[in-house]
Amino acid sequence: MPEQKAAPVSKAAARVIKKYPNRRLYDTNTSSYITLSEVKHLVMERQPLVVRDAKSGEDITRSIFLQIILEEEAGGRPMFTEAALANIIRFYGHAMQGFMGSYLENNVQAFTDIQAKLAEQAHGMTPEAWTQFMGGQAPMVPGLMGNYAEQSRTLFSQMQEQMQKQTEQMLGAMGLKR
Repeated sequence: MPEQKAAPVSKAAARVIKKYPNRRLYDTNTSSYITLSEVKHLVMERQPLVVRDAKSGEDITRSIFLQIILEEEAGGRPMFTEAALANIIRFYGHAMQGFMGSYLENNVQAFTDIQAKLAEQAHGMTPEAWTQFMGGQAPMVPGLMGNYAEQSRTLFSQMQEQMQKQTEQMLGAMGLKR
């Protein structure tokens, strides 16, 4: 069965997890304490959730997700190389910071969509077909990767156009025209 993209859900409709000062996580849906591993499981199941600081009510979902990523990265088979992490760090405080976040998000979503299409098309594949597929010889691979590359190029072009418009606006505001 094809994997469905999770529909955007408002934070109000999301499952609420409270984080207490003792670092414990409390699932208000099940009225029980849960572990970070269980929060990861909820994310993997595409269950909408929000993590709130129990004392202040502040939304700390991002920091919990970053903590899950940190634990996964430390767990033996990291996804990010040191070079990739260094490049991401370099974008903080850079004029491109705002664009980079949406660029990465859109590329990861495009890659996720490709993965879902592959899973849908691979249902019932024989071991021989998988071997051929993993060798890059399956006819669907170049098409899907070509679509991904095209989406990535389009996103990058949009990012460049936005930068150019912002630069022109800034120069115009300063009385300088091209």
